Amino acid sequence: MNDLFHRIAVKVSAIVGRPRSFLIALLAILVWAAAGPVYGFSDTWQLIINTATTIVTFLMVFLIQNTQNRDAKAMHLKLDELIKAVRGARNSLVDLEELTDEQLEELQGQFRKLHDKLADKDNSKTPPVEEKPSKKFWQLPGKPGR
Repeated sequence: MNDLFHRIAVKVSAIVGRPRSFLIALLAILVWAAAGPVYGFSDTWQLIINTATTIVTFLMVFLIQNTQNRDAKAMHLKLDELIKAVRGARNSLVDLEELTDEQLEELQGQFRKLHDKLADKDNSKTPPVEEKPSKKFWQLPGKPGR
């Protein structure tokens, strides 16, 4: 059952993600809108588009979620492999998606402090650069500015 759903989800995602599918959907809406005057903009006319879009949206939510879950899992596995392969990398960073929100925020704070520390270290090594007046982006070379 999972394999069948996976194959269907991949095929449908590939089909509906194409520009041609968007144009077909747009054409369907234009045909529906053009039919409005013919049907007197009746409740049935409105119900047709409401029902169709609700059904399509409902089904697409599951397909999109399935695709995003697979992509996220694949990305996590690739990153985990890189973390394990890099000497000196913290292996505790593997499976971060399993941490609580509080643990993730604490880790984010640690990285922010590390980033700030490294940025300060880099700035202390670099001599100050004298700024030269630059031309404004709308000025062409050789032409005076406004």
